[in-house]
Amino acid sequence: MPTPFILPLVLLVLSLVACGGGSDTAETPQATITVPGAPTIDSVSAGDASATIEFSAPASNGGATISGYEATCISDANSQMNRGTYSPITVTGLTNEADYDCSVTATNSEGTSNASSTVSVTPTAGSTSVVSTAGVDCMYSYAAFNDSPSVNLMSISDWICDGSRRILTANGIPDHDVGTFPNQNNPNTISEQSISESYTIQPVMAANATEIGGPSGVTGYVLNGVKIDAGTAGSCNDSGSSCSLAPPIQGDWSIEALGQSAFNFGDDENHAHVQPGGQYHYHGIPEGFVDKLNNGTEMTLIAWAADGFPIYARYGYQDAMDAMDASSEIIIIEGSYKLKSSPDANRAEISLYAMGTFTQDYEYVAGSGSDLDECNGRNGVTPEFPEGIYHYYATNSFPFLQRCVKGAL
Repeated sequence: MPTPFILPLVLLVLSLVACGGGSDTAETPQATITVPGAPTIDSVSAGDASATIEFSAPASNGGATISGYEATCISDANSQMNRGTYSPITVTGLTNEADYDCSVTATNSEGTSNASSTVSVTPTAGSTSVVSTAGVDCMYSYAAFNDSPSVNLMSISDWICDGSRRILTANGIPDHDVGTFPNQNNPNTISEQSISESYTIQPVMAANATEIGGPSGVTGYVLNGVKIDAGTAGSCNDSGSSCSLAPPIQGDWSIEALGQSAFNFGDDENHAHVQPGGQYHYHGIPEGFVDKLNNGTEMTLIAWAADGFPIYARYGYQDAMDAMDASSEIIIIEGSYKLKSSPDANRAEISLYAMGTFTQDYEYVAGSGSDLDECNGRNGVTPEFPEGIYHYYATNSFPFLQRCVKGAL
């Protein structure tokens, strides 16, 4: 027979367990979040009044996603810093020939890490300055159905940065309304493409410009994954009696897609049409994409060039001498090409084909327009690069989109 006090004791214990009293084992302890560990600097490159720091993420993120990094360079008389979300980070505003110690910290929701070990660098005038574009549109992603009658396909575009490269995966289908294709002057149908491209996120200016486009390689891609290709395969012979808008080549005179009325390439309001392989591509400002961004008269990043430098549409700062004044007025940027005062020798009569019909009708005039160079670019500040960067423009005037790149390929 049970001892009399055992039953009440058992009932008491059961009651406590049912009510949770006296038991803390059922609660799961919350994970502790701390600041990240310190990043590790891999290398520091000296530039002209700048330093570019490449680094590795800390071994521990502290239990929370790292939201950004801060690179700091300190000398006896000067201290400068810059922030970013990826390696590398370029710190500008340094004094040439001064010795700097540079370090990097990481930040998460809990706070900022200890600084990495310092690495010394001495900026030098005239040295090549490495600019990082990491952290700018590195996670651009779009996927939606385009129900334009000439499309009726998914538009897919994904950009990521992997620390050294900007990588595009896309199907080349535009994400905006398009014209009618095929049409009388363009017999091709838009079709999906398999686009896999990568550009450096540390673009460096080259000694000479490189012509690009068409068979020479893709000039760049708009953020929506559609190709930039300003030139055409159209040509005429010297007399203009034999011309074709597609291969085979008829002569040395290259026909322009835009800015002339003698030939119709069947382009739509986006200054685009379709190649025989079904690839929709732009010859000028991608108006539908720009309208979709809806930035008005703001300076708008629309694309990346093959050398890794950014491309902006139509608007820029008025301060054209060095374009480093972000408080100056926003204006419509114009190219620095002008029609020649007279046609070149052996050209077809202008009564047959007005000036501007052929690429050779234009000449670069330094200091004209908005002081753009021969590749439709210039150095200056932009909303994404407040310290300044070389960048290109898509313009209303020739060359409309650049035909060359200034950066190393």
